[in-house]
Amino acid sequence: MWLDIWRNSWIDSGLFEDLEKELEGAESMFDKVFNKMRGIGTATTLADSPNYHGYLITIDHDGKPRIREFGNVRASAKGVAQINGAREPLVDTIVDEKQHVVRITVEMPGVNKEDIKVSTSGRHVTVHAEKGDKKYHADIPVDVSLEESSTRASYSNGVLELKIKFKVPKPNGREIKIE
Repeated sequence: MWLDIWRNSWIDSGLFEDLEKELEGAESMFDKVFNKMRGIGTATTLADSPNYHGYLITIDHDGKPRIREFGNVRASAKGVAQINGAREPLVDTIVDEKQHVVRITVEMPGVNKEDIKVSTSGRHVTVHAEKGDKKYHADIPVDVSLEESSTRASYSNGVLELKIKFKVPKPNGREIKIE
């Protein structure tokens, strides 16, 4: 009984409400200070749009692992987080040696196929899309020389799929007759 009376007197005094307000103010101040120190703006700037960062680990056609970063937040050499204007989408690249085709899958939800621009040159594919606040950009290097005119693209449910034939290297050298 006495415990209930004591507990109610603390709750009724408003002490906890005041303490909660003070803690919220301190948290806001720390967010602003730390973000300014890291060079990424204020907490309200970060909260305006979602931030993404991740790694995609795949095995290349030659058996070597490949690690790629994606997202719109990066770490610099000093460990400072930087927000890029466009999000780098998740990209998966598969080289099909049997069919001589490179298959590239790019996730870009929230845009229409009319908003997407794809270009290829040599051993490089660039994908860019922009619609309202949705911005995507990816520079995709590939290990083979591409036939730019063979590029086929489809976009459905936020996923862009590219199929590009690649040039089969001709063996160098010439046949030598045996005497």
